[in-house]
This record gives sequence, structure tokens and C-alpha cells, in this order.
Amino acid sequence: QVQLVESGGGLVQAGDSLRLSCEASGRTVSDYVMAWFRQAPGKEREFIAARRSWGSPYYADSVKGRFLISRDYAGNTVYLQMNSLTPEDTGVFYCAASDRGGYVYDHTTYNYWGQGTQVTVSS
Repeated sequence: QVQLVESGGGLVQAGDSLRLSCEASGRTVSDYVMAWFRQAPGKEREFIAARRSWGSPYYADSVKGRFLISRDYAGNTVYLQMNSLTPEDTGVFYCAASDRGGYVYDHTTYNYWGQGTQVTVSS
């Protein structure tokens, strides 16, 4: 089993930056695709970014140019650097991992999830 633990959320002002971290344990996930999803109040969980240990990252259009997803050398920690935050970025950010094929933008692709970390951006 894989456990994912997110950290780094908090309350910031519009225009600020925040860096989220997600550490995986229980199994090496270097070959997994890892991703971030966001769930705003009253809305469905939406894809934010994903990255394998190789290849180009994937981003939602709403965060392209503002967010950067990266992984550490061992591949067991994934980060989400969020810049130029807006109130629309508010929500619970979830880390996810998948060891099976599928569409990286689809939450059903992922079989491991963290508990989430709250990000609140005030105007």
C-alpha cells in the first residue's frame, strides 16, 4: 500500500505564492504518475497537474504559467509550486498516485490519495 501525506497549505493573499509537498511512503512510487487535484467548496474534484518521473508535466489550463509540478530525485515526493494565486484557487488540494495506465487528467486513473491540504486565497 502507498500512503500519501500532503503539507504546505494555508491562508494567503491574492498574488502570493505557496508550495505544497506530498510525500509517499509504503512503497517506492518512482514509476507512478503523481498528480495534484483541487476541490473547491460545492464543486467536483478537478485536475491541476501531473508528472511522471520522465517526460513532460501536465497542467490544467487554469494554472498553466502559474503552477509548477516537480518531483524529487528519488521520485517519492512531489511538489506543487503555486504562484500568482487568486481566490479562485481556493480549495482542498489532494495528492494522488497511480501505478496503472489511464488518462492522467481523470481522477479515476488514480488509486492512491492523500487526505488533502487546505489552501485559502483571500482577495
